[in-house]
Amino acid sequence: MTPNAAAPSPGPSGPSRRSFLASTAVATAAVAGGMPLLAACGGSDSGSRDGTTSGKDAKKILPAYVASNVVTPDIPSKNGSAIGFTSKLDLATLKTSVPKKLGKGGKVTVMSPFWGSPPKQNNAYYRAMNDLIGVDVVWQNQDGNTYDQKLGAVLASSDVPDVVVVPGWNMGGKIPSAIISKFADLGPYLSGDAVKEYPNLAAIPTGAWQRSIFGGKLRGLPMPAPSAPSMVPLYRQDIFDEEGYEIPKSCDEFMALAKEITNAKAKRWACLDMKWTAFQAFGVLSGAEKPLGWNLVDGKLVNRIETEEFLEALEWSRKLFAAGVVHPDSKMGKNAPDPGPKFAAGEFLIYPNNISQWWGRTAEQATQNPDFKIWGMDIWGHDGGNPTLWAEQPAGIFAFVNKKASESVIRDVLAVANVTAAPYGTKEYMMTNYGVEGTHYTVKDGVPTKTDQGNIEVMNAYVMVASPAATLAHPDFPEVAKGQVEWQQRMGAFAKKSSFWGMQITEPARYTNLQNDAEQLEDDIVRGRKKISDMQQFVSDWKSKGGDKLRDWYQKILDENGSAAG
Repeated sequence: MTPNAAAPSPGPSGPSRRSFLASTAVATAAVAGGMPLLAACGGSDSGSRDGTTSGKDAKKILPAYVASNVVTPDIPSKNGSAIGFTSKLDLATLKTSVPKKLGKGGKVTVMSPFWGSPPKQNNAYYRAMNDLIGVDVVWQNQDGNTYDQKLGAVLASSDVPDVVVVPGWNMGGKIPSAIISKFADLGPYLSGDAVKEYPNLAAIPTGAWQRSIFGGKLRGLPMPAPSAPSMVPLYRQDIFDEEGYEIPKSCDEFMALAKEITNAKAKRWACLDMKWTAFQAFGVLSGAEKPLGWNLVDGKLVNRIETEEFLEALEWSRKLFAAGVVHPDSKMGKNAPDPGPKFAAGEFLIYPNNISQWWGRTAEQATQNPDFKIWGMDIWGHDGGNPTLWAEQPAGIFAFVNKKASESVIRDVLAVANVTAAPYGTKEYMMTNYGVEGTHYTVKDGVPTKTDQGNIEVMNAYVMVASPAATLAHPDFPEVAKGQVEWQQRMGAFAKKSSFWGMQITEPARYTNLQNDAEQLEDDIVRGRKKISDMQQFVSDWKSKGGDKLRDWYQKILDENGSAAG
């Protein structure tokens, strides 16, 4: 990652879904969250819009896995972590993972979300990438913050680009059924041994491909993600060391520490809204992606919002606000300002966010604030024991190819993906993530630094087509990459797979909006504007409005496919 890239900012909703995308963190770490692996309930060839694909049906569809031996990571993956690289970069020793151009010179249009100001179409980075691949990629970049609206309009029209990128968090409403009806089956090109024509795609972990099965067909090109937790309680280690604060090991210890830190008159508060950490500390099932928090508990299928742990996590988060230890900005809810400047100023010392912010904040403060040190707390069990965490989905962003595309266009798209999925330490990775040496970046003492032109042109474009196995590498701050991977490995040891882990599930449209208001209600309760009893009423209404019927629907999926956790 580049030391002078913009740092990630918290997303408008759950930070685990969006925050990493606001910077080039997405380009180099692929720390995406996820969306839900299993085939249509009606069978893999039925084209059913609902359900999932697993078992024998999935095995017939999935690409063969052939691990890449081009580059050896400094820290191998463990407990669902990313792989890590902590050594300096030596351009002279970069490997080649794509020895010959696979593109045949065709033109491919790609619509993708973009955060920031898109560069001019025919810029030096796009030209160099297209020359490397042998394909004329034309970008139709759309504002990432309003992408769901654009996506809905385009998929409802007859004018669909050759490739459309769809992040998991944009898969609400009618989008999943549109994916099934509008996009091509890539199975004939990638299933089984066919993928070996594209070695970098063959090295993508199987779980990520499982998540790319929609309506019984392999339709997506994935951005793999670690299954280890991605939401970290980040804290100012430099101030903790200076003041002698100790890392809390329980929710009671956290509250005591928060009260010790807070001095409103001196403009210092302990933390931002800690709801996401509370969910982890109390073992609440993930609710950031479909299936929204379903799991078998003592043989019965329950939703996260029905559990005591969920209410307890909200109540503890509420107590933090009531105690006055939460920074006033958090009272604004999800539209609160970027926490970066006030965190750097020491106005608050702890906040939960995506693991990418660990590096992003470090890079942001490196020159003007050399004493600044951000680190990640290990997550604690609420009562002081080990936490119960939940594995995250193995892919969260997908690129799809238009169903009307010719074979030559599909093969050109796969040529693009085979370059963008090149592993760290290769020439193709450097070009995809940094651009052209001398034009877009320079290297000094083994650390690549983007030029002004690089910061404008080499942003979230080609990385959105496909990515290598989840990777953490920061040549500028190798200790951060090491810290991130080791944190994932420690926390991954406590992460369980839910009953539906890895399943790409398309819910019937009649149920898709059932939990739409839950997140707003959570935030209102935490801020004292609503009561726990309001959530209990919401759950009661949710059951009668379709929650119980949805439970039966998910039970049928388990009966037919088995549990991923089993």
